[in-house]
Order: sequence, then structure tokens, then C-alpha cells
Amino acid sequence: VQLVESGGGLVQAGGSLRLSCATSGFRFNDYTIGWFRQAPGKEREGISCIGNSDGDRYYADSVQGRFTISSDNAKTTTYLQMDRLQPDDTAVYYCAADAVGYVCADYIEGYYDMDYWGKGTLVTVSS
Repeated sequence: VQLVESGGGLVQAGGSLRLSCATSGFRFNDYTIGWFRQAPGKEREGISCIGNSDGDRYYADSVQGRFTISSDNAKTTTYLQMDRLQPDDTAVYYCAADAVGYVCADYIEGYYDMDYWGKGTLVTVSS
């Protein structure tokens, strides 16, 4: 199982980035994919999730209305479109995958953890 994040970088406040999570080694259509982030000195935060089998989506309040999650099953890749970025969005962003199939809200709110994780991509938003 492999998850590889890409698309991070430096952007000015108000700008946009699209993160990609390229996956391999598992049945992508059967898995739930989540995006998480960890800022320096802070705990990891769940921000968005998509159930590839049922289309379930969930966003943390901190990103609702600014971030959009999607999956391309043919490419076994999940994306996170991030708009109206703010300095508080600066963090290392990780994607993760799980086969159990809990509702997305439960993963993002921290009730359940995901089994497989990427190594992360750094997003820096300057003011």
C-alpha cells in the first residue's frame, strides 16, 4: 500500500493550491480517503474525507466552503482543492486510507484512525 502526496508549496493568502494523493496497492474504490494536517507545535487535525464507495464527504468547520475533496477512481487519486488559503492553513498535509468504511465524519472528528498514511506535503501560506 502506498500513498504519495504532492502539490504543496508556498502561496500567498487568498490563493489556491490543489493537493493530490496518488495511491496504489489496494482497491481504491472500496476505501475511504482522508486529508489531515499538522501545523508546527499543534496536534494533527482532520480536515476532509471522501468515501470512494458511496461518495460520502465531510469537511471540518475550519475548511468548510473553502476546500473541496474529490477522487478520480480511474487514476486511483484523491484531490484536495484548497481555495482562499489563509496563514492558519500552513501545515504539513497528509492523506490516509482506510478500508473499514466508517462515516467520514467519524474519521475527521477523531473517533477512528486510518490504517495507511502518506509522508505528507508542506503547504505554506504567507500573509
